[in-house]
Amino acid sequence: MHSMLERRKWEPYLWLLPSILLMTIFVIFPIFIVFKLSFSEISKAGVVGDFIGLGNFKAAVTDKAFGTVMTNTLLWVVSVVGISTFLGFIVAMVMNSPFRGRKIARSIIVFPWATSLVIQASIWNYIINFEYGNLNNVLLNLGVIKDAVNWRASYQIEFMWECGVGIFVTIPFVAFCVLAGLQSIDNTYYEAATVDGAGYWKKLTKVTLPLVRPALTVSTVLNIIYVFNSFPIIYTITKGAPANKTDTLVTYLYMLAFYDQQKGPATALSVIGFVLLCIVAGLYMMISMRKEEL
Repeated sequence: MHSMLERRKWEPYLWLLPSILLMTIFVIFPIFIVFKLSFSEISKAGVVGDFIGLGNFKAAVTDKAFGTVMTNTLLWVVSVVGISTFLGFIVAMVMNSPFRGRKIARSIIVFPWATSLVIQASIWNYIINFEYGNLNNVLLNLGVIKDAVNWRASYQIEFMWECGVGIFVTIPFVAFCVLAGLQSIDNTYYEAATVDGAGYWKKLTKVTLPLVRPALTVSTVLNIIYVFNSFPIIYTITKGAPANKTDTLVTYLYMLAFYDQQKGPATALSVIGFVLLCIVAGLYMMISMRKEEL
């Protein structure tokens, strides 16, 4: 009996051991290596040299493009996550309502998220092209415009298009996360609210939103991580041009490491991004959990 109890005590850890080993080898160990490299001198050939303290961080932060890149990253994450969460919630509410062809509609909505980001960005790159883009062709044929419009007239407009593409491909993910939360809500809550005389908005704010908050928390935290680390959209549409004006942190450190051969500062930027993500995701989860307790 004693040996059986001991076996049951250790059995969960044995089942978890393969996952722990994989996490250690492919996640924890690489993170440790990156942190170590960020404090070391790295040549253009990738040879790791002596310990230089905060030298790489100083070089990365004092670069003239750093301020622009961080501002772009903030705008990119806030706009894509914020707007896609709002629109995704609306789409989820619609998809949760009974109507003819709902299964087909759900299948169609998932396409932008299921398709490769490189393909999505390439398609939109073609659509907004000044010379042969579909957007100009459609508007000209409909008589909405008389002459072709340059939809990429400035880097600000290009960055707005990139944010738009990011929102477009992120909405399905939020919608299906929220939809899963909506389908887990028991109808008795709404029936009780109806008996109490609650209208649509009361049900939405007092029943739906509190009960779907865990799903929203999961989708938002994952969205922050995915969007912050998103590389294909920015790189495919503009590659950060002109002069890093449309770069985010991820595309900038990539260009810094593999085009400018400044691997030390690039490694330091990756550490900065990792720390920022941990702080933002942790704060958001703490605030959400505190709201649930209240």
